[in-house]
Amino acid sequence: MVFSSVIFLFIFLPWTLLIHYFLDPRYRNVFLLLVSLLFYSWGEGLLTILIVISIFINYLGGILIAYFKEKDLRLSKILLSFFIGLNVLVLIYFKYFNFIIGNLQQLNLFKGTAFTEIHLPIGISFYTFHIISYLIDVYRRSAVSQKNPFDLGLYIFLFPQLVAGPIIRYKDISQKIASRFIIAEDFTKGIMRFIRGLAKKMIIANTLALIADQSFSQDPSTLPASVAWFGIICYTLQIYFDFSGYSDMAIGLGKMMGFNFPENFNYPYMANSIREFWQRWHISLSTWFRDYLYIPLGGNKEGKLKTYRNMFIVFFVTGLWHGASWNFIVWGMLHGVFLALERAGLGKLLSKLPPVFQHGYTLVVVVIAWVFFRADNLSYAFDYIKALGGFSQAINYSPLIHVDYYLLLVFFAALIFSTNIRSHFEVWMLSKLSRVNAVLLNTYSFGLYFSYIALFVYSAVELAQNNYNPFIYFRF
Repeated sequence: MVFSSVIFLFIFLPWTLLIHYFLDPRYRNVFLLLVSLLFYSWGEGLLTILIVISIFINYLGGILIAYFKEKDLRLSKILLSFFIGLNVLVLIYFKYFNFIIGNLQQLNLFKGTAFTEIHLPIGISFYTFHIISYLIDVYRRSAVSQKNPFDLGLYIFLFPQLVAGPIIRYKDISQKIASRFIIAEDFTKGIMRFIRGLAKKMIIANTLALIADQSFSQDPSTLPASVAWFGIICYTLQIYFDFSGYSDMAIGLGKMMGFNFPENFNYPYMANSIREFWQRWHISLSTWFRDYLYIPLGGNKEGKLKTYRNMFIVFFVTGLWHGASWNFIVWGMLHGVFLALERAGLGKLLSKLPPVFQHGYTLVVVVIAWVFFRADNLSYAFDYIKALGGFSQAINYSPLIHVDYYLLLVFFAALIFSTNIRSHFEVWMLSKLSRVNAVLLNTYSFGLYFSYIALFVYSAVELAQNNYNPFIYFRF
């Protein structure tokens, strides 16, 4: 089940919110855990048992790590390594086993027969990282081990962030799991945030996906440079509005149930460097890698060579985390290379240039890197990049078959809303109107609420009428 579905919007979500709101606070966690199990089992069936087993194993792991931290530090560290290793092995089996065997066969290091494709459990990368951060935080004593397995299960399994994040640290949500209140103002903000995310997904991301998917279904050697660029720019906008839209919906759902999830995006396409891009894109993932991989490796405290080594390890793993494919690894390493170049001196050179050149450089790197993320294989990615460079001799304009006035309107709206113009305008309007009189301010607020209602209705109509509803991060 995904948020952008009729069943979720009109059956699952209303009943969940209604029961959760009126339920005795003592039973809310158990209710949300059961609801989350239902949400997950809707698409995964018996694989739900896997995550239930994982909850109880890691519940035991947290207790043992915390207990021996006081008694025997060495044994506590061994237990931490064991339980992290166990979770990583499960992730490797389901997500990377076929990838590893396939590469070994190509190197003639494994001569076994081909294996049946292993089904990838939805959201396994996200909830594995939740578990690992919990175990590490317990070991570091920045969080107390959870004594209630149902509360730990709720942290791991809470449905708003289960499928596609944001990645939440246990220490940041443990107090809300123990006790929380549903405030009317936060509930209203949550509804508005959810609607904004739904509109991003249904109106913008799905519309631009028509061009992106059509462009990447063609032989790149037949695409003119203009069509190739339009296709990858549409994908660049699609993946942002798809994923940030899902994060908005998750954050909004959290607010409606009394939780405060961290922000996951901060207008990443406004960045003036690749370093800044990763401070704005998928923030919960980049900070997770910083705190649980980069810093433990030594960060930037052990000399330049080890700093670059640590950066490349982090971005190799970042790419691999997104998928079992060399495309994702190249995508991650490409970002790592430019981060290393910026650290080596390119960053200082860029800082001396006008912001427009800094911004242009960042966008070019990010957009070209998305080719590797979107393409099915490396060969296709390199051929597509050739098309971007104008090396195509053919005139295949078929990807533009979906272009009409509506799509162009959505495209230009996406360009505008990928910047912080909207938030600046909203702040400016509120400050201006508050100085005039309360009537105008209330009128503006009423108009804002009405616009969100209209957005929801329009998104629901799009959902009901359109079967084309891809979700990029569903496979992670």
